[in-house]
Amino acid sequence: MNFENKVVVITGGAHGIGLCAGEEFKKRGAHVCVIDCTEGDHYVGDIGSKDDLEAFAQTVIETYGRVDVLVNNAPPKMHGVDNCTWEQFQNAMNVGVTAPFYLSKLFSPYFSQGASIINISSSRDRMSQPQTESYTAAKGGIAALTHALAVSFAGRVRVNSISPGWIDTAYRVYEGPDARQQPAGRVGNPLDIANMILFLASDKAGFITGENICIDGGQTKLMVYHGDHGWILTEN
Repeated sequence: MNFENKVVVITGGAHGIGLCAGEEFKKRGAHVCVIDCTEGDHYVGDIGSKDDLEAFAQTVIETYGRVDVLVNNAPPKMHGVDNCTWEQFQNAMNVGVTAPFYLSKLFSPYFSQGASIINISSSRDRMSQPQTESYTAAKGGIAALTHALAVSFAGRVRVNSISPGWIDTAYRVYEGPDARQQPAGRVGNPLDIANMILFLASDKAGFITGENICIDGGQTKLMVYHGDHGWILTEN
């Protein structure tokens, strides 16, 4: 997969999956434009801010004049129904859903023919833990936004989403129940997701759009009861 001189935009690209994907694109010749709220050698901004998004998009277009790949990766914060405030929930929506929508809109006139948008959702778009409402709702929203954008951009830009499962961004190796609960036999790492991002951005995925691809080592397909795969039910 050759991305020589392609312009790739990644939100939340200073850490984890975003950082890994950016490095893989750079290895293949791409110009990578990152926005992240942490300090570093990238555009520093808050994608929950309309002004920051507009300023970042303007910088990308003034520098390169087009966008070939947009990776909406930056994650919202996780807050639960018991303690989540209006402001916290709204911020999660801004980061997780509104920003991907608005960047897609801002770049719309500048997407090259055959460009690709890859949205990072989560396996939480189909399953939940208690007290995760803000994050889970945002991830469900971006999964639905994906097929809506795919239809609106039909024939010009392909739009897909990836739903990662358990991804350890520190590349730790797990054994025992933590590994056995994944039918693939291990916990995932950022490269597992970056490989799919690059595939979806490439011409090899030219007939794929509007899809959500779950990469979770099979975890969401494994039914677990007490005593299975190292899981033990304990009473509170």
